[in-house]
Amino acid sequence: LKKVNFVKFDPTIELHMRLGVDPRHADQMVRGVTTLPSGTGKDVKVLVFAQGDKVTEARNAGADFVGLDDMMKDIEGGWLGFDVAIATPDVMGKISRLGKRLGPRGLMPNPKAGTVSVDVARAVREVKAGRVEFRVDKTGLVHVPIGKLSFSDDQIMQNLTATVNEIVRSKPTGAKGQYVRSVVLCSTMSPSVRLDLPSALALKLS
Repeated sequence: LKKVNFVKFDPTIELHMRLGVDPRHADQMVRGVTTLPSGTGKDVKVLVFAQGDKVTEARNAGADFVGLDDMMKDIEGGWLGFDVAIATPDVMGKISRLGKRLGPRGLMPNPKAGTVSVDVARAVREVKAGRVEFRVDKTGLVHVPIGKLSFSDDQIMQNLTATVNEIVRSKPTGAKGQYVRSVVLCSTMSPSVRLDLPSALALKLS
């Protein structure tokens, strides 16, 4: 990837895995989160929907934006200046009306993604440290950013290994036959590099 990079900025490395699942069936859906040991390489802007004491907890943990009614009003007005939204369970009923605006962009808080939590401080710290969400698309592909090309080879390998391990661990009960069909890496505007499948699946965190 470093040899075939021709852009003048620090590109993001993306992992693409083709899985032998049909996500139209609930028992073949693949979705989860993984924490990249070396981080994502970018400053993640975190919004927390909370009220009461949780507002202070979120701010102390490093959340960039915290609130409820004021944040909802801004979003309904078209503002989307954040990368991840986290919410406490008690406000989910209220923010559900933001689903049409946040859902299509993958920004709606979701318990399965770990973005609906009573422990907002921990959720904020994990996202800031490099937690990323993955979800299989309708064609059976998973796309996950795993860091920046400027990372050392070891940092890239650590992030790659953690992500592949978590996607393999998330194999759904309804998956039949070969689960992982291919593993490919690319960076922004670069050719893709296909990995040797057995070698990729044998990766273990050191």
